Amino acid sequence: MNTQPPPPDPLLPPVRDPRARDLVLDYADMHALVADLVLPGGASMYVMSAMETSRELIRHSYYRYEFATVAVTHSLFALEHVLAERLAMNEPLHDLIGRATGAGLITAGLAAELDRSRLLRDRLAQGAESSAALRPIRAVAMVRAVFDAVSLLLRPPSAAEATAADVGGTQPEGGLARLWEDHLRSPFPDGFRGVDFGGVDLVLLDADVAGLVQRELKGGLDDSGIAYLWGCIVDLDEIVPLINEEYCASYFTKLRTMAQVAAVRYIPSAT
Repeated sequence: MNTQPPPPDPLLPPVRDPRARDLVLDYADMHALVADLVLPGGASMYVMSAMETSRELIRHSYYRYEFATVAVTHSLFALEHVLAERLAMNEPLHDLIGRATGAGLITAGLAAELDRSRLLRDRLAQGAESSAALRPIRAVAMVRAVFDAVSLLLRPPSAAEATAADVGGTQPEGGLARLWEDHLRSPFPDGFRGVDFGGVDLVLLDADVAGLVQRELKGGLDDSGIAYLWGCIVDLDEIVPLINEEYCASYFTKLRTMAQVAAVRYIPSAT
């Protein structure tokens, strides 16, 4: 009688996720997809680990499609850590992104892309999105934005930035002015006039933010204006995740970035 236990089943090699069939021909092609995601020098081990893990998650989305979305959310660990260190404050990620934009550490376009990643993370936490929300190609672009931002933030601060930090982190006016000029060139999304989300009318919200930004550029906001601006930011936080049309979502994401930059100098400094 044979009393030996049966041999274990041989381990099956991983197979390509069928949802990735139109992405690349084989796994080797995934290397080229992430080749420009180069780890920045001078980062802490924590940041390097989070960024490298994000890159490898995208590479392995060839085998598990959901890894692409996880890669984006994981990369935000590195971003939030570097922002908090560079700005010497512990605040929510969207506030840190706004402060960095207002201080000229990252561009408004980069800030908008980072905020899209943050909003995706929040929707996942709320159960409004699944881990299959992103195609790997889109995930590469979003993780690349984090890599670019971290590289910029790790540069030694210039004398101008040091001066700005000494006076409480006030934003350079040119940053808000550029955002305002870009906003004036952007048409309101077709088909969204008269539309509201959660009782917030998109046209009125757009007009309110525009008026407040103009007042800020012309001399600053009083207490009521500051309170109104923060109320608009709260509304934008709530409605942007609900917009499922790409241009409209981009338009109001940029509007939120502009509102946040206008509000930067009214955030109390960290103690």
